[in-house]
Amino acid sequence: MHLTRDEELALAGENGPGLQRAMELLVALGRIYDAERLVPIASAHLSGVSYKTIGDGGLDFLEEISPTAKVTVPTTLNPAGMDLDRWREMGVDEEFAAKQTAIIRAYGRMGVQTNCTCTPYLTGNSPKQGEAVAWAESSALSFVNSVLGARTNREGGPGALAAAIVGKTPLYGLHLEENRRPTVVVEAETFDEITDLSLLGHAVGTKLGSAVPYFKGIRPDCNGLKTMAAAMAAAGSVAMFHVEGVTPGNKEQDLKGLERVGFEREDISRARDTLTTGREPDLIALGCPHLSQMEMKMLASMLDGKRPRKDGPEVWFCTSRTVRTWCPKETAVLERFGKVVCDTCMIVAPIENQHRCTATNSAKACTYLPSLCSQKVVCGSYAELLRLIA
Repeated sequence: MHLTRDEELALAGENGPGLQRAMELLVALGRIYDAERLVPIASAHLSGVSYKTIGDGGLDFLEEISPTAKVTVPTTLNPAGMDLDRWREMGVDEEFAAKQTAIIRAYGRMGVQTNCTCTPYLTGNSPKQGEAVAWAESSALSFVNSVLGARTNREGGPGALAAAIVGKTPLYGLHLEENRRPTVVVEAETFDEITDLSLLGHAVGTKLGSAVPYFKGIRPDCNGLKTMAAAMAAAGSVAMFHVEGVTPGNKEQDLKGLERVGFEREDISRARDTLTTGREPDLIALGCPHLSQMEMKMLASMLDGKRPRKDGPEVWFCTSRTVRTWCPKETAVLERFGKVVCDTCMIVAPIENQHRCTATNSAKACTYLPSLCSQKVVCGSYAELLRLIA
């Protein structure tokens, strides 16, 4: 891989140990993937934030590198393992909270924005079409590639952090035009409900793995696109997809000779049945990916004027701190029925210490909850789940 003179100096440690370690990682990745060179990035988004997922080893690494490293591009963080203010209300113990706080502080020392969310593209970190970025949250990077038209690989947490420090990433994979082209055509019925689109994403990801699907027959809005992206990335490893009439530049795609795969209502029902492993939830958790401003307004309108059920399950409405600030009236309505929690979600929080069965409308959450959180799962629509609490 070709390095400029400045990159060679950074690799040699001339600009400090933090930058040197970041360069070493990027050079190793570039050699593994046969990258020609490094390219500048416009932003980064980091995973590896929850203490539950990175543990003491991850915390030690961050505390070691943070005094000598600084990010050089706008950089945002994925959800942490708790609401940074309301962690006691979530049942998080003090040891976990102390270590989670130390992780956030380490990122802050490096100049990372600490508004922890899996939907940074809704709150300011929104790359432009054609820009190279380094994003590590699987649902967010898929959204960036597929909806915004920016370019990122499916980065790991350390790789995205190294790119944020250097301000560059290796040129390979989805940064190259030839790897962004569709590999299969998905012909689907029209699905409008958010949960149906999430389940469609699960079915497609399960069947197609790491393909680059081109969808015909659907026209999802922003919320549908983010939930599809999340489900496909969780069930398979889809890092980019096209939706006819939606994805930037897809009018130019050549679909001749591509395999065509159909998905119907029965596939959606089958996915829901497969994901549902429980019956009586003690937690209802909505917002995976984080609830948008539109979803906050929709949920509040569905609950406004109703009374909370007595002895119902605990309820979390997971969103970003920014979106909650934008929705004070809606937050007040939702708080009558549960907690509007920020910075976190049901997947990366230690819910297994408090709960045994979680209900959600997110196929991504349904995929991860059994293994990461030891949960039985109930998969339902917004309307179905809200009937359990009001």
